[in-house]
Amino acid sequence: MTPAPRRTASRTPARSAIPQVSWRAPQPAPIVLVSGPEEVCAERATAGIRDFLRAEDASLEVSDLRADDYAPGTLLAMTSPSLFGEPRLVRVGGVEKCSDAFLLEAIAYLDSPQDGATVVLRHTGASVRGKKLLDAIRAGTGGGIEIACPAVKRDSDRFDFAAGEFQAAQRRIAPAALRSLVGAFTDDLTELAAACQQLIADVPGDITEQIVERYYGGRVETTAFTVADTAIAGRYGDALVALRHALTSGADPVPLVAAIASKLRTMARVAGSREPAAALAARLGMKDWQVDRARRDLSGWNETSLGMAIQAAARADAEVKGASRDAVFAVERLVTVIATRAPYGH
Repeated sequence: MTPAPRRTASRTPARSAIPQVSWRAPQPAPIVLVSGPEEVCAERATAGIRDFLRAEDASLEVSDLRADDYAPGTLLAMTSPSLFGEPRLVRVGGVEKCSDAFLLEAIAYLDSPQDGATVVLRHTGASVRGKKLLDAIRAGTGGGIEIACPAVKRDSDRFDFAAGEFQAAQRRIAPAALRSLVGAFTDDLTELAAACQQLIADVPGDITEQIVERYYGGRVETTAFTVADTAIAGRYGDALVALRHALTSGADPVPLVAAIASKLRTMARVAGSREPAAALAARLGMKDWQVDRARRDLSGWNETSLGMAIQAAARADAEVKGASRDAVFAVERLVTVIATRAPYGH
C-alpha cells in the first residue's frame, strides 16, 4: 500500500493571514500566490488552477506576462472584462525579479481585483524582491490564497513526493518498488515526477519492484544507494559490480561515500532498540519504513563490525574530499570493508 505523504507542501508561512492550499489540490481565488523554489510543484499548481477554471467555463481566457519585463498597464488590461465577459486567468512569472512598474501596479491591483479574473503570481523565493507585494497578499489584501512549493531536497521528502503521486492517482506501489524508483532519480525531481506518471499511465495493476526494475533498471543499478545496499547486505561481488556501473555512469565518489555513510548512521541509531517502529521513528525524527529498513539491514551485523564500518566510512569521506590522490580506490576499499565486514586485506 502506498505510504501516506507528509503534508509539507502546504506549510503556513509565518504571519500569513490567508488560506494555505496544497499544490496537489489547487483552487482559484482573485489572487493566488505560488511561492517557493520547487518548479514541478508550482507548475502542477498553476495547471490545476487552469483546469479548474476551464472545467467551470470552457471560454476561459488565459494570458501570461513577465513581472521582470513589464509594460505599464498590462496587468489591468489583461484582467479587465472582455466584451462577452469570459473569465480570465493571468499567469505572472518572475515576480522575484519584478520591475518597479509591476510592483506598483500589482500592489494597487490588490485593492480592487477585477471580477471574473484570477491572477497567479509566481515567486520562487530566490530574492527578497517583491517582498512588499508578498506581505500585502499574506496580510489578506486582495482576498488571496497561497500555494507553497518548498524545495524537495531530502531523501524522505522525495519519497513522500513520489508516494503522493501514486496516492493521488489511487494506485498501489510496493514500498520496495517506491524506494527503488526514488533511488533511481535522486538528482532531478522533474524526472522522478515523469517516471511516476509513466508508471501510472503504463502499468494497469499494482506496481512491483520488478516493474520498476524493468522500466528503470539501468538507472537503479548505478545509484549510490544500490551500491550501499548491496555492500551492507554482504554481497561483495554485486557491490563491486554496482560500484563499477555507478562510476562508469559518471557517479562522483563523494556522494557515493555519503550515501553509504548515511545508511550506516541510520543503522547505528536504530541498533539495540526494541521500541516499536512507529515510536522509535517518532523519537528519532525518522519514518516508520526507514526504521524497518535499518533493522533489516542490521541482520548479520554486530557492534564491532558496525563500528569498524563507520570508521572506514569516515576515513573514505576524508579521502574522497582530498586527503587521498585516488578517490576511486578509497570507495572500493570502503565497499570491501563493509561487504566483507572485515578490515581491508584480511
